[in-house]
Amino acid sequence: MRLVFAGTPEVAVPSLDALIASQRHEVVAVVTRPDAPAGRGRHLVASPVAERAEEAGIEVLKPRHPRDGDFQARLREIDPDCCPVVAYGALLPKSALDIPRHGWVNLHFSLLPAWRGAAPVQHAILAGDEMTGATTFRIDEGLDSGPVFGVVTEAVRPTDTSGDLLTRLAFAGAGLLSATMDGIEDEALYPQPQPADGVSLAPKINVEDAELDWAAPAMRVDRVVRGCAPAPGAWTVFRGERLKVMSVAPAADRTDLTPGELAVSKNAVHAGTGSHAVELLWVQAQGKKPMKAADWARGVRIAAAERLGG
Repeated sequence: MRLVFAGTPEVAVPSLDALIASQRHEVVAVVTRPDAPAGRGRHLVASPVAERAEEAGIEVLKPRHPRDGDFQARLREIDPDCCPVVAYGALLPKSALDIPRHGWVNLHFSLLPAWRGAAPVQHAILAGDEMTGATTFRIDEGLDSGPVFGVVTEAVRPTDTSGDLLTRLAFAGAGLLSATMDGIEDEALYPQPQPADGVSLAPKINVEDAELDWAAPAMRVDRVVRGCAPAPGAWTVFRGERLKVMSVAPAADRTDLTPGELAVSKNAVHAGTGSHAVELLWVQAQGKKPMKAADWARGVRIAAAERLGG
């Protein structure tokens, strides 16, 4: 089939690579978000998907919004059979959805109808899910509500960050998306409606959502740290400034600390929670590079009974 691939971040690149490598399909163009400012100089930078497409000599379309008339006119000229999508980052209007004969097929990183929305992997970790996966479905005008072509499952490991889990799902999902394109072309795969039960939502995780509540149980603190890594990054307040908490480990043997209270030994830093303590492993103070928590503690000379939190 003639494919127009839509995607933007690094997590979409494995799927683009899989479709480029396919012997059955031709990626004739890529749709991605416009160049965005990045780095200290805030220079405009192309998306990872745009960079990969340009390396492969594929036409790149960067509409400000997919409802733009010029973009839709060009898409009609290209005349794709199907538009596979991975983390494109913009809502598709019906006028665009109707252009490819087989529609737009999205790879979503959850087992739908669970975790519809922008941050399914983060919410799976925050909720303590033991199993997740990826789903291919035909996009409709709802929020990740279209009929499903296929799924692949993936266990959530106890130490997974959202970055770890998303990386695995990106590669597993690439194979699923490629197989879905094969099944559509063979007319052997037909999408099935999502069940009405089991719907949950996964809105974007903002910086405010990533603030640690030290009165919560240690399990919750651990999930927020892992679920918000690498972005937006879990954080707390220490001496009136934000401190990013990059990784922790449960310390069930320490129940002597009140929520947020710090205890420093030669090689370890512990913080109290609403249950038992956690050991701080890596932190990042404002304006500093990430460092081991023990090195940070030695540098700031934590006093007795000092604590984390506002």
